[in-house]
Amino acid sequence: MCIGKLPTQKLGFAKNETKFCRTVYTTTLTQTEENYLKALLKLTEESAIPAVGTNELALHLGVKPATVTDMLKRLRDKALVSYEKYGKISLTDNARSLAIDVIRKHRLWETFLCRNLGFSWHQVHEIAEQLEHVQSVELIDRLDAFLGFPKIDPHGDLIPSKDGVFHARPKRTLSMLGVSQTAVMVGVGDNSASFLQYVDEVGLRLGMDIWVKGIQPYDALIEIVIDGKSITISQKFAAQIFVGAKLADQEFLDLGLDREGDL
Repeated sequence: MCIGKLPTQKLGFAKNETKFCRTVYTTTLTQTEENYLKALLKLTEESAIPAVGTNELALHLGVKPATVTDMLKRLRDKALVSYEKYGKISLTDNARSLAIDVIRKHRLWETFLCRNLGFSWHQVHEIAEQLEHVQSVELIDRLDAFLGFPKIDPHGDLIPSKDGVFHARPKRTLSMLGVSQTAVMVGVGDNSASFLQYVDEVGLRLGMDIWVKGIQPYDALIEIVIDGKSITISQKFAAQIFVGAKLADQEFLDLGLDREGDL
């Protein structure tokens, strides 16, 4: 399955837009350092908060807080983060631009792997984790052009533009809908292979209409109707399904779908 997108909402702390000029930085970063910057960007921008704590970053990365502290000292020495011991962590403007670039490469590679090489959407994340560290600007720009400058990746995430505009989706989930409400599946909050394979088993796909038929009063299980079929899902699962309005025509094309949502 190679599909999704969300109603576009530009994110930033001023004027709802985050944009940085493309600049060539002389700072040499390791892959681990790039991963830290990317994690900080996701935790701050996508949650619309200016800074995060050490424990929160450690939990996101799956490492010990002491490991995070050591890395933050290195990043601070390179003027990439603002950080004081036991304080909150935020990215500098240069670091934010670098992190956006890594995310752009990751999502373009996911799109290429899914659309052009036939990988399923549950396979591409781990491969893109390796490819996102390629340093050739020309290669990534050509990849972007080859793909037709897609706006969304196979998981419904918005792809940053070449000039550094980064969009984050509104976090409206299926679990937020009430009985008799309808919405369209536009993304997922969990990109793990096991979760995406389960989404396939349930029968959901990006661009699909979802109607909430009922919610059980005892355990809050949700009964939804998709493609005329009634399915019961958990609150935990529903909290990882992003919903929104109808997809635009270009979004369907980016996902390799026709207007009816067929591949």
